[in-house]
Amino acid sequence: MAKMKAALFIEPGHIEVDDKPIPDVGPQDALLRVTTTTICGTDVHILKGEYPVEQGLTIGHEPVGIIEKLGSGVRGFQEGQRVIAGAITPSGHSAACLCGCGSQDGAEAPHGWKLMGGWKFGNTIDGSQAEFLLVPEAMANLAPVPDGLTDEQVLMCPDIMSTGFSGAESGQVRIGDTVAVFAQGPIGLCATAGAKLSGATQIIAVDTVPERLEMAKRLGADHVIDYKAVDPVDAVMELTFGRGVDVAIEALGTQSTFESALRVLRPGGTLSSLGVYSGDLKIPLGAFAAGLGDHTIRTTLCPGGKERMRRLMAVVASGRVDLSGLVTHRFPLDRIVEAYDLFANQRDGVMKVAITP
Repeated sequence: MAKMKAALFIEPGHIEVDDKPIPDVGPQDALLRVTTTTICGTDVHILKGEYPVEQGLTIGHEPVGIIEKLGSGVRGFQEGQRVIAGAITPSGHSAACLCGCGSQDGAEAPHGWKLMGGWKFGNTIDGSQAEFLLVPEAMANLAPVPDGLTDEQVLMCPDIMSTGFSGAESGQVRIGDTVAVFAQGPIGLCATAGAKLSGATQIIAVDTVPERLEMAKRLGADHVIDYKAVDPVDAVMELTFGRGVDVAIEALGTQSTFESALRVLRPGGTLSSLGVYSGDLKIPLGAFAAGLGDHTIRTTLCPGGKERMRRLMAVVASGRVDLSGLVTHRFPLDRIVEAYDLFANQRDGVMKVAITP
């Protein structure tokens, strides 16, 4: 049986590159030869044991590649074609999809919902940190890469760009809105860009890393706040003359950022939560206005599917946003353990790492 190199989860704190069989292709599947992938913050949660996956699973969910082999039932694509697939791979025919929530495809279970059921790559099936990747329901999930776009230009589309933009979309950012984005990691930076594209006219970015605050300004932030230098809640309220923001986007997944986002909302404002939380959240009585503030709290799992990917790549191709600067480091697959160490410990100004098999 033919083998490939893949990054495997062994146990908490231990991921290693080893040989694994190249997957067989079913009728509705496509086999991609991965040309570029990356490491996500969620992968770090897996590495640390904060999100459980099976031992031996291939990690990763952000693929750019070339179709190596198509299933017998797949139409509209051809072998040798450059494509991406979203981190979320909806079937299009589940109850969740038919309710308009394809991100939760696969979450249905006899006794309730499985956490993040629509996320399969590197969660419930083998992922993209490998030489080859099997894409299920290929006709619903493959999206051709437009001519002229490089791997790194579209590398953010499968997850980071889709998730960050959805922060603005779920928050229903409107023309003229004031938006605060808490944390300017890759997802927060994409949320900043998404808020700008959605029509926000005052965007306040909160972080403490100088390179990230500078990138936030390049992507549309009008004001940046270093939360180590000032109290971010006080600073946001001062910038809004005590009114608060229309939308606060939480992009880190901690109690402090969630609470700060809630505290800066205007009456009737929306908290759009993108963070992956590894512990229980508490909602302070005052920040929540005792439940009487007409606030909305929305959570979002990265939208996937081929139409979502097409739209995101169209934004990149239009030149309206350039996210290629988020890729700060590059490693071959056989050095991915080193890349994980760099990314997990946030050294050397790292934002995103490109991994090339």
